[in-house]
Amino acid sequence: MRIKGLLLAIICSVNLSVFKVTAAQEQALQSYAYYGLEPDIVTNYISGSKKMGFVRVNVELMVSGTQALAQIEHHDPLLRAAILSILGEQSEAQIKSIIGKEAIRQACFDAVNRLLEEEVGEALVVNLLFTQYLYN
Repeated sequence: MRIKGLLLAIICSVNLSVFKVTAAQEQALQSYAYYGLEPDIVTNYISGSKKMGFVRVNVELMVSGTQALAQIEHHDPLLRAAILSILGEQSEAQIKSIIGKEAIRQACFDAVNRLLEEEVGEALVVNLLFTQYLYN
């Protein structure tokens, strides 16, 4: 009976050591929050034909922690205007290609963080996602 108790104690101590979280792991597990720009961004793009084209994008901003959400919400109109401007300057080929879409997303991400650095002193956005991307 003593051996079973000792064996159980050893197994429990080994299993508990596996679940210890270091400070670096805890920082990696920090919470992220998402801020969606509502309503969707809709604008025309530069079309090579007489037909007018438009793009409709749903944008989600991923921020580190909930404290940044209030600052993002406060600067929503500025961020929306920057994204709208970038989308409106794109050619039809850029809008409709997968590589172009990623380049546009990266340009929007860079512009948003640059504006936030100017306004609040730090880049708050960890990632910018297009959760819906429609064009015609």
